Amino acid sequence: MRQINALITNTRGASPVSIILGVVILAGLFLFPKAVESPYALHIMILFFLSTIMGESWNIVGGYAGQYSVGHAAYFGAGAYTTMILMQFKEIPPWYGMIAGIIVALVVSLIIGSICFRLRGPYFVLASIAVAEIMRLCAMNLKNLTNGAEGILATDIPPFTLGETVITDFLSKVPFYYIGLVIAILTIAVTYLVQHSKLGYYFQAIREDQDAAHSLGINLSIYKNIALAISAAFTSLAGSFYAIYIGFIDPPTVLALDISVQIVLICIIGGIGTIWGPVVGSLVLVPLSEALRSNLIAQGIFKIGLASEESGFGILLKEHLAHAHALIYGILVVVVILFMPDGVLGYVKKLTKKKAM
Repeated sequence: MRQINALITNTRGASPVSIILGVVILAGLFLFPKAVESPYALHIMILFFLSTIMGESWNIVGGYAGQYSVGHAAYFGAGAYTTMILMQFKEIPPWYGMIAGIIVALVVSLIIGSICFRLRGPYFVLASIAVAEIMRLCAMNLKNLTNGAEGILATDIPPFTLGETVITDFLSKVPFYYIGLVIAILTIAVTYLVQHSKLGYYFQAIREDQDAAHSLGINLSIYKNIALAISAAFTSLAGSFYAIYIGFIDPPTVLALDISVQIVLICIIGGIGTIWGPVVGSLVLVPLSEALRSNLIAQGIFKIGLASEESGFGILLKEHLAHAHALIYGILVVVVILFMPDGVLGYVKKLTKKKAM
């Protein structure tokens, strides 16, 4: 009871220094494509924005409401498939497909929430995984709608126009950079508003003690479903953006369990239930994922002399380390849980407090 009352009466404002720092960072992000023309650098930033969007989205239901869904690939895939189906088969521009994807994800979330929120703890986690797997199997077998295992390839993205004026033609990565940046800012802003609103305090009360929250008159079913709906909407938006940017989707890339696990890892590593935790988690996971994919880690090990390329261990690194995402992520999660249970962000805060004392 005391914990819940403390949550409801707690208010936190941003300091002038943090506001100024945020404005400077924001200005730097908007000017980044002007200063850096490398398509690879823009690609990394786009992946970072995408990761941030997914992490912030999950954080609403998992971090604040305490409902640890491991099936968010369902909403990610709903947005991706809705957008691509409408664009490729119905010739509907993807920005309208994004809106349709959000609607589909909201309907799916309401159906899932009305059923699965009757469960708690590990049972809810297992149910969320099952739902995502059902959607993956549906996408695999409904070939007339989703093209099955062959996936959907975007042949052309229509230019974005206002009247007869062409705003952008999507021929470079710059438009995708700004779209990703705007959506990421929007998700962070929504997270901030949720955290500092009565709705957010209700979510946190449910997270801390569901029975105590219910005894105070908080309708658990309604507020859990609201949290899931907000989370699903933005996860769907991330899926739509991914589909448009990559230009190809199939069940293993947008509906696999790996997607759901990666979304959760972003928050666990950065810090669950915080505004900037998913951003920090993305700063860790995106470079790590890219380093694994391009075998930069193996090359670094060879350069500093820890292993030889001709040795058995060196050959193993070159051939398998690029595909060892699950292993590396698992080790990283174990390290974080053991030494940084509040995530990287929480660990940094503890260090700064110790230095201040």
